Amino acid sequence: MLTLRHASLWICQAALMAPCAAGDAAAAGKVRAHRQQAPAATRATTPLDADWHFRKADSQTWQAVALPHSFDTGDGASPQPYRGKALYRRTLELPRQDADRRHFLEFDGAMLVTEVRVNGKPAGRHAGGFARFRFDVTPWLKAGRNDIEVSVDNAPDGNVAPLGGDYTMFGGLYRQVRLVSTGGVHFDMLDYGGPGVYFKATGISAQGASLSWTARVANDRGSAVRAVVTTRLRDAARRVVATARRTVTVPPRSVIGVALDGTLAAPRLWRGVSDPYLYTSEAELSVDGAPARALDRLSFQTGIREIRLDAAQGLLLNGAPCPVHGVNVHQTALPGKGPAVSEADIDADYRILADLGVTGLRYAHYQHPQRAYDLADRNGWLVWTEMPLTASVAGTEAFQANSVQQLRELIRQNSNHPCVMVWGLGNEIYKVDADSAAVLALLQRLARKEDDSRPTAYANCCAPIDGPQASHTDAVGSNVYYGWYDGEFGGLGPFLDANSARRPSTALSVSEYGAGGSALQQEDPPRRPKPDGRWHPEQYQALYHEAAWPQLAARPWLWASFIWVGFDFPSAGRNEGDRPGFNDKGLVSFDRNVKKDAYFWYQANWSARPMAYITSRRLVQRHAADVQLKAYSNQASASLRLNGVELGTQPVVGHVAVWQVRLAEGVNRIELTAGAATDTVQWQYQAAPAGR
Repeated sequence: MLTLRHASLWICQAALMAPCAAGDAAAAGKVRAHRQQAPAATRATTPLDADWHFRKADSQTWQAVALPHSFDTGDGASPQPYRGKALYRRTLELPRQDADRRHFLEFDGAMLVTEVRVNGKPAGRHAGGFARFRFDVTPWLKAGRNDIEVSVDNAPDGNVAPLGGDYTMFGGLYRQVRLVSTGGVHFDMLDYGGPGVYFKATGISAQGASLSWTARVANDRGSAVRAVVTTRLRDAARRVVATARRTVTVPPRSVIGVALDGTLAAPRLWRGVSDPYLYTSEAELSVDGAPARALDRLSFQTGIREIRLDAAQGLLLNGAPCPVHGVNVHQTALPGKGPAVSEADIDADYRILADLGVTGLRYAHYQHPQRAYDLADRNGWLVWTEMPLTASVAGTEAFQANSVQQLRELIRQNSNHPCVMVWGLGNEIYKVDADSAAVLALLQRLARKEDDSRPTAYANCCAPIDGPQASHTDAVGSNVYYGWYDGEFGGLGPFLDANSARRPSTALSVSEYGAGGSALQQEDPPRRPKPDGRWHPEQYQALYHEAAWPQLAARPWLWASFIWVGFDFPSAGRNEGDRPGFNDKGLVSFDRNVKKDAYFWYQANWSARPMAYITSRRLVQRHAADVQLKAYSNQASASLRLNGVELGTQPVVGHVAVWQVRLAEGVNRIELTAGAATDTVQWQYQAAPAGR
């Protein structure tokens, strides 16, 4: 039971910014808050995404913006994107409030260090760019107009993770902001951004499951309260299938943890993609003797499942082997928006991943927005989510404290999600030293204390699998790129076997593998490109994955494998492929307009929906008449027509069918049929000039 209140947010004693001048204040605009209708004592939410004004610290010009907003959308991919302070402000009109009301500013994420002033008074500071955080701003709000001032700073900070990483550190209020108002007695709003109510299921079998809730009850009043906590579990048909209730006395101005237990007969399990069944967990807080009057209510979806990693069998979901394959993804970022995207944008990305046929995702390299976890829950995808400990660590007490804070935020905000299978504690820390060992050991102890139902994992690179860097966590992944950065295609399997021989009792995975590929660069057959070169033909990326996947599929003891990466993404330090500032290893282009050949290779292997795809389709201008045409499909055989002429049926072997075709001068129409799936391309053949 949790008995100690610990807010990860603290009051900043330093000023954030100079108060607005009178003219500037007028320019900021006035907006009256319209709260959702609710009884005065219960929770209400006011969106605060509109009517902000913004400027960078080196500018005196304010501009009107709406949230989500990033100030790096123009130069986020440049070699030197803006990393520094920016200022946001708006006004908030509030009616006269009941003295019992509490008000919390809730940020879904802001980069990297955030400081807030309310009516000129310091109201809070948060260090960390990817987690939800809240400030209790009740003492500084008043009836009428309130001035909200926010400073965000994405400059490198030696005390705040991450200290490095192969991705652009965008800046701004790039996720949503809201005002959450509660009564004086409520579920804890200052528990590292978590919901304040936490659910677990144990002893899971076909016959039943033991249920437990921990509800953190906060009493901000000056006198003790006799409170009743009621929890319920509802099935998908909204029927109550389990309930628990407990009455407790909450001392004044304190938080207590309330443990509640229940049972569920014949649970319907969350079974991954085959049956991602979700229950709804509800929690209600009321005053003893007046249960009809709710003080606070919460609800969230969750699932009943058991996950275990086994060195010989891979991942076991509810006791049965469950192959986990998918892609790494950064949080959704788009041209002109950066990471300041809408839920509809995230949904669109996840439809692309669903069509690909993934069964799992790795969230690189930090906490993703809640929408992502919700979608993974609903799709039945198993998620490796991790804290932003990438490339480098510091040995200072401040850095360790910040790392602890960010891991607590990651776990408490996401432990109710059935999709989360492991807590990632770090990725590619390049220096093997006492500082990195101390931080990883500290985080391992914390993760096991916070949530002993999930294993921890580390993504290892550039150091032995049995070396000290990879020896802190329960499970290990390898970031390995045979045939791209070094080695040959065929080296992947032997490398994995050697790792297994060195760590026979440790659950192993492949956390990253991949190769660059530009849809604008075509060469068939391709030569091996230089990873840091400007020529990354799409065809080579496809060949890389054609070689890698069979080696992974042949080793079911791997508990997961994740392609690097699902979508091309900005990485300011890179200068390769068809443009600088991007990592082009994605199966899909940054603008989402092109699914590369390698995408369809995996769709042929992973998706049950009939598909057929002609490769090298963007090499439209051909200068050789004789062509080897290759197609991907998940059907048993495929047929080809060239300019209306049948070229016969070929067996699909290893998801590949091949024809030797001779193109006619001019435009050639090629039609592929495999079962119910079809595909069509047009290639233009013109003989190369003499002497070429």
